[in-house]
Formats: sequence, C-alpha cells, structure tokens
Amino acid sequence: MTYEELMQKAVEASKNSYSPYSKFAVGACVLTEDDSVYTGCNFENSSFGMTICAERNAIGSAIADGKRKIKAVAIYSPNQDNCTPCGACRQVIHEFCENDNDVDIILKNGEGLKIYTLAQLLPESWNL
Repeated sequence: MTYEELMQKAVEASKNSYSPYSKFAVGACVLTEDDSVYTGCNFENSSFGMTICAERNAIGSAIADGKRKIKAVAIYSPNQDNCTPCGACRQVIHEFCENDNDVDIILKNGEGLKIYTLAQLLPESWNL
C-alpha cells in the first residue's frame, strides 16, 4: 500500500471523529509489518483525560488483531497540516516497532506528504 493510500484511509477515518469539545478531528492509519492496515479516529470524553487519540485507537485495533510491529502511521486532521502525534502516541508507536528509524510517520502538508521517522519525532526514546 502506498503512503498516499494510507493517508486517504486516515482522511476517511477522520470523518468518524467524535470531537464535540475540541472540534479537532483526527484520523490515523497504521501499517503493520505484514502489510495489514488499521484505521482509527480520535474520540473525546467530557473529562478530557479519557480522550483517545486516533493513533492509539488504530494501534489498539492492530493489537486486538494480534499485530505487534508497526512500519508506518499516517495521520490526518482537517484542522491542521503537519498534524504530528502527541507525546503519548509517540511513545505507544515506539512500543510497537523494532527500530525508531524504521517507522515512518506520514503527515499531510499542503497538497503533499511530509515523512518523518519516529526517531526524528521521539529522540532519545525511553525503554526498559
């Protein structure tokens, strides 16, 4: 699957966002090491602390299906170009990859895509 196709799936997932408080919709699409694809959207809760990000929603679906290794994550918000994952999502992505340099984070930037490695977005990541 191409990165453009992953982004299109993230765009579609963002349409299902439940974000009545922030009005900030986000969709994500995760590509696993066996080329399986999982999507997710953010969903909020009035307590805010219980809000789930799109990236963690998609990763949770992959985990529930037995997948444990991520190759790429496409993230899209109609509210903002270059919508990078929050710190919690960066750490969760790190948990499910072999090497931070081998995981691409794909973002919409204008009419094109901007690609970061997880290592660029989470330098000096934390491990046990």
